[in-house]
Amino acid sequence: MDTPTALSKQTIVLHWIVAIGMIVMLAVGVYMEENKAYELYPLHKSFGVLIVVFVLWRIYWRAKNGWPTPVRQYRPVEIKLSKIVHWLLIIGTILMPISGMMMSGLGGHGIPLFGLELVARNPDPADPSKVIALNETLAQAGKAMHGLGGNVLIAAVLLHIAGALKHHMIDKDNTLKRMIGK
Repeated sequence: MDTPTALSKQTIVLHWIVAIGMIVMLAVGVYMEENKAYELYPLHKSFGVLIVVFVLWRIYWRAKNGWPTPVRQYRPVEIKLSKIVHWLLIIGTILMPISGMMMSGLGGHGIPLFGLELVARNPDPADPSKVIALNETLAQAGKAMHGLGGNVLIAAVLLHIAGALKHHMIDKDNTLKRMIGK
């Protein structure tokens, strides 16, 4: 369990697995979208399925363990901003994989997991290179959520990194050190 002066190994490991995983997924997602890099979609989807396991584990751990105690007293505006950013991160890390699975699976493209089909592709019998959506409305909702959620999550990650650097370089407190296990 976390203490006011130290975070547990589980908290630290889950934080970094989810953080690095989501940052890489966001960067690859932007790259795929901008460059029409369709060959990366199966890997992106597979890692998205994998990361949701760690996201759910992290959310469970956070609910069980509670929020980390701040290392010192902060101004009310800092506390409020911190809570908003942390909630955006938690909600974003769960909505991104779920919306991606909605978009792909319900859009007829399937959900692969490193070569296994969790949800099979739904090819169009008239043209097998195309797919038929299982539920076009929900697939489009997933697509919209994935696009907007990605932008919000990128902003939240940048704010989170800026906050961590502020704690370390300006406040010179132990917030960042605690998250790296020191």
